Amino acid sequence: MTDVTDIFLPKRVFLFSGHMIDRPDRPKPRFPPEREDAVTKDIAGVLDRLQAGAVDLAVCSGACGSDLIFAELMLGRGAHVNLHLPFEPAVFVRDSVDFANANWRERFDAVRADPGARTIVLPEAQTADERQLSPYERTNLWMLERALSCGAQKVHFICVWDGAAGDGPGGTGHMVEAVEAAGGIAEPPIHPLGFTR
Repeated sequence: MTDVTDIFLPKRVFLFSGHMIDRPDRPKPRFPPEREDAVTKDIAGVLDRLQAGAVDLAVCSGACGSDLIFAELMLGRGAHVNLHLPFEPAVFVRDSVDFANANWRERFDAVRADPGARTIVLPEAQTADERQLSPYERTNLWMLERALSCGAQKVHFICVWDGAAGDGPGGTGHMVEAVEAAGGIAEPPIHPLGFTR
């Protein structure tokens, strides 16, 4: 499948990973809905400082919460957005979008429909090593590979992360480790609760 990286040579690539909006039954808050505006402002501040715009490419997934916030902000700046999903959209929204209620499904659909966005679904695992990883871990590594393929010096990694291990495999912490191992340029993490490190 052709994606934006095949037809567009970006000045920079903004790779993103971040927490979803909390599920209603989450016992300990991590990214509660009332923090959405603050997190949006923090992400926008990083993009302002880096002067992200139409000559750049955004590589992210599309879960409710920080993924979609980032995608919306980048599209609003005229950037190209590659939305990487671990499953077909109908399955993905069931697991990673619809539980949050509010208007996240509409926002997901709007991002996908934007002419500046391209949705790409994770291919089937081809090797034994790939089959040992969860789809979420594979998607993280796939996004990182896609970003680095444009030139490692172009990649800036932005994340919304509380600094803790994820609830399951392939979370933001996994992506942070993968970027560090690859020697990527990482911006200081944005804490979803506003804490500083």
